[in-house]
Amino acid sequence: MMKYKNITTSVVMGLALLALSGCKSLYGKYERPDVKTEGLVRDVVSDRDTLAVTDTASFANVPWRSVFTDARLQALIEQGLAQNPDLLNAALNVKMTQAQLLSAKLAFIPAFSFTPQGTISSWDGNKASQVYSLPVNASWMIDLFGNLLSVKRSAQMSLLQMRDYQLSVQTSLVAGIANMYYTLLMLDRQLQIVDEMEALTKKTWEQMKVFKETRQGYYSTAVQTAESNYYSVLTQKTDLKRQIREVENSLSLLIGQQAQTIARGTLEAQQLPEKWSTGVGIQLLANRPDVHAAEMSLAQCFYGVQTARSRFYPSITISGTGAFTNNSGGGIVNPGKWLLSAVGSLTQPIFQNGRLIAGLKVAKAQYEQAYNTWQNAILKAGSEVSNALVQYNASAEKSAIEAKQIEVLKDNVASTLEMMESKNATYLEVIQAQSSLLNVQLSKVVDDFSKMQAVVNLYQALGGGVK
Repeated sequence: MMKYKNITTSVVMGLALLALSGCKSLYGKYERPDVKTEGLVRDVVSDRDTLAVTDTASFANVPWRSVFTDARLQALIEQGLAQNPDLLNAALNVKMTQAQLLSAKLAFIPAFSFTPQGTISSWDGNKASQVYSLPVNASWMIDLFGNLLSVKRSAQMSLLQMRDYQLSVQTSLVAGIANMYYTLLMLDRQLQIVDEMEALTKKTWEQMKVFKETRQGYYSTAVQTAESNYYSVLTQKTDLKRQIREVENSLSLLIGQQAQTIARGTLEAQQLPEKWSTGVGIQLLANRPDVHAAEMSLAQCFYGVQTARSRFYPSITISGTGAFTNNSGGGIVNPGKWLLSAVGSLTQPIFQNGRLIAGLKVAKAQYEQAYNTWQNAILKAGSEVSNALVQYNASAEKSAIEAKQIEVLKDNVASTLEMMESKNATYLEVIQAQSSLLNVQLSKVVDDFSKMQAVVNLYQALGGGVK
């Protein structure tokens, strides 16, 4: 008998040592693994391939109201933050995740249930007897091997991830509203330029008709070419009006209102920051909500691995019942009293058809996938910052060149009109000069808009949010 007792004791001690050896890995907290953050942003000015960081301040830390100073645009952004359905749904997702986290926290305390029972029975027509029982059941799972703890921590990471998603939606919303607003300003300016060119081409067409009647060498082809040029400008005007209406409709949808006219300023009146710092690469880990969300997904997978490991260890459950009953059966001498009982159980998995091992392998693979996704999100963020910087510099450079080109073409249009009066220029030269001027003017407006868009994109790429 003593021999069997010694064997049992050895087995119990062995299980205890196994459990203690695994506790460190089961109760460990997530720590950020090594990740590539150096040299994420390319320098668009110097010959170096990596942007030289002079300070750790980031343009993303500037409040959006300090970046987008147009009062009308600020009002639109505030309306979008209050009414955009995607943002409202993101807030509801956070609430749902908070509820799931609360459930994971409450798993550490006992569960109670009240199951009253009553029986009425009569034998061979005799007086009916009534038996009742009012039991309260309690069940408590002891988290000795970290199963509940890892589930709770995973839920905490899920909540952080959902908050990151909410911030990402906010950031995208602010950037989207700003980009559409600036698009409207660009189209307004282009429409103004086309209106001016419409008047000029109509005047040229009328001059051609007069010259055809009063001067030698002017034929109907000159009049027709001038008329066609005038109609070409009119089609551009119609197309711009259509685009304005479409952008207004899209912006109205974005801010959660019926499609309507959007009150706005002018392109020339906009003032956006021209100097900023991208900050160091490691800041993208904290500032970019999508990057941080990818890391929280990695943390969830880390705790997923711990949960899978904890399933190899015993589960201990304590159950208790307290019941008030009038049943005198089952050895109860004094009916109408409390009946109390408690049971403890331990379940140790031995053979589960390979499910536990497969679950651990899957959890580890999911962790590796999450790490790769996180690393790629960081590289993508650096690429977006680089693209925004090069977009701003290229657009600013083109706009400066086009400004000089416009001055030259304006003089060219005026000169050809004067030369046409003295028969030293043909109608084709006049029309060509006008077309060239219109194209460059429209192109400069696009580049001015592109420069504004680059500022918006840079702010979003650096992780600027609602502050």
